[in-house]
Amino acid sequence: MEKDIVAFLEYLADSKGRSPNTLAAYRNDLNQLMAFGEASGGEGVIESNNELLKNYLFSLRDRKYSPATVARKVASAKSFFKFMVDMGRAKNNPAQGLLSPRIKKHVPSVLSPSEFHCLLAEPAKLSTPEAKRDKVMLELLYATGLRVTELVSLDTEDINLEQRYLHCSHGNSRRQAPFDYHIAKLLKDFVNGDRFELLYDEKEKALFLNRLGKRLTRQGFWEIVKNYASKAGLGGMVTPRALRHSFAAYKLRTGAELRDVQQLLGHAYISSTKIYEQMRPTLR
Repeated sequence: MEKDIVAFLEYLADSKGRSPNTLAAYRNDLNQLMAFGEASGGEGVIESNNELLKNYLFSLRDRKYSPATVARKVASAKSFFKFMVDMGRAKNNPAQGLLSPRIKKHVPSVLSPSEFHCLLAEPAKLSTPEAKRDKVMLELLYATGLRVTELVSLDTEDINLEQRYLHCSHGNSRRQAPFDYHIAKLLKDFVNGDRFELLYDEKEKALFLNRLGKRLTRQGFWEIVKNYASKAGLGGMVTPRALRHSFAAYKLRTGAELRDVQQLLGHAYISSTKIYEQMRPTLR
């Protein structure tokens, strides 16, 4: 089963463009399933024993995993065994009949325009190169809905100021994210001016640099957001993901089609985007 798991993960990476974080989650889930099968009856028994899979599900519940975690592990098993059937490695999907726990879908946290302006006012109070960089990053994230990893992975060559879009990558997938004149001007001023205040090595391609002249990390950006949110009195409601959620909710509220928002966010499935529909009336 171990070789099959490796083949499945390679398939997800190469054909589906899944991110490293997603692949790691699948790997952990399936390795746990394999370990349970080996402890219960030997390698290979899982592929033909749906009763064993039910016992695996019961064991997850007994170990007090959250419903969301159990649902993810069930989904991982179903996807893996579907792959095995499609590849001719199994005759049927023994996980098909597994019932996932019902998960209450939480409405994502979003910032209203006024709350975002309060957040943005904090770096605007400062004149340091870092504060100027932070303002650009916050505005870009709010205006494009990029994932944090996509934001910090941007290189200067990914920005097209004339046509007003940027290239961003997630896993093996790559897409374009458009932006307006205001963001174009911010980026132009930053690339041609303030970025040089943080640049030590002219060969460095990263768009957003830390104080050492290296690429800013996602952890570093998270700390930046948390710091400004605290100063603005917004507390824990502001996260980088909340800015992405705010972009999606705003787009839908102003009349964008769900499929268009799906493409802008880089969602593989429309179901991931549908959660924002219930947020239309919440923004003010």
